[in-house]
Amino acid sequence: MHPAVAVGLVFGGCCSNVVFLELLARQFPGCGNIVTFSQFLFIAVEGFIFETNFGRKKPAIPIRYYFTMVAMFFTVSVVNNYALNLNIAMPLHMIFRSGSLIASMALGIIILKKRYSVSKYTSIALVSVGIFTCTFMSAKQVASDSSLNEEDGLQVFLWWLLGIAALTFALLMSARMGIFQETLYKQFGKHSKEALFYNHALPLPGFLLLAPNIYHHAVLFSQSELFEVPVIGLTLPIMWFYLLMNIITQYVCIRGVFILTTECTSLTVTLVVTLRKFVSLIFSILYFHNPFTAWHWLGTAFVFVGTLMYTEVWNSLGPFLARWRKRPKED
Repeated sequence: MHPAVAVGLVFGGCCSNVVFLELLARQFPGCGNIVTFSQFLFIAVEGFIFETNFGRKKPAIPIRYYFTMVAMFFTVSVVNNYALNLNIAMPLHMIFRSGSLIASMALGIIILKKRYSVSKYTSIALVSVGIFTCTFMSAKQVASDSSLNEEDGLQVFLWWLLGIAALTFALLMSARMGIFQETLYKQFGKHSKEALFYNHALPLPGFLLLAPNIYHHAVLFSQSELFEVPVIGLTLPIMWFYLLMNIITQYVCIRGVFILTTECTSLTVTLVVTLRKFVSLIFSILYFHNPFTAWHWLGTAFVFVGTLMYTEVWNSLGPFLARWRKRPKED
């Protein structure tokens, strides 16, 4: 498949996925569990049919390793989605999750004893400053909410702090999972489709612990206003339509990233994913009118510039731009 198609899938799928997630979370902030469960179930069923051939194909990586990976992946997914129920705005949610480079570098130094260049440390410093700026300004907005009395305002702020703690925990856990995957792939080779299936299939029994919450939101979804799906003319509650579209776009997003990793270098993948996050952030701010001050913009700029510095995209673009300048001019 042409890389341009994969880039289109990433931008189209991932950006649309964020839109439908925000539509769900704005109506029911605590719907993270039913969203996570639905995504896991869909990808698990698809993988069971097409990847494992209805369970007949044995895994290349021993199943015991997947149980460890799954415990981390399940925790990260649930905590990230649940954070939206803790007064975390979608733009801050996206910016905070862009700080994965910080967590990856920190754990790489501690666990893998890695050492990095000065430019890498500088880029991580920029990302850290950017996230701190956005978080601090969001904290001021939450604390100064004039629509709440002092007691309720304090309670909202404490829930927000818990949300920040949840995002921080998920960030570190995700980085630890990345290191674990890296060691597995070095030992057994890369099996991305297989890992995708087991990471989504094995955690499904864990959702039994969240069954009351999932059922509660399923009832709420069924009570939402009816919506007629264009073209096919099917009528269903609008929240179920949002959830269905969230699941489909999530799958398109994941498949797009997978195709991109097979067709392009890791640098290109990082650049595309970073730009996708930036587009999603801009759309969330403009379309949903999320509060975003000049300080937020400054913090966002630090995050994305730091990310691009880390991937050393400038070094890759330099030769390309030089060739472009030297191209023969048409008369």
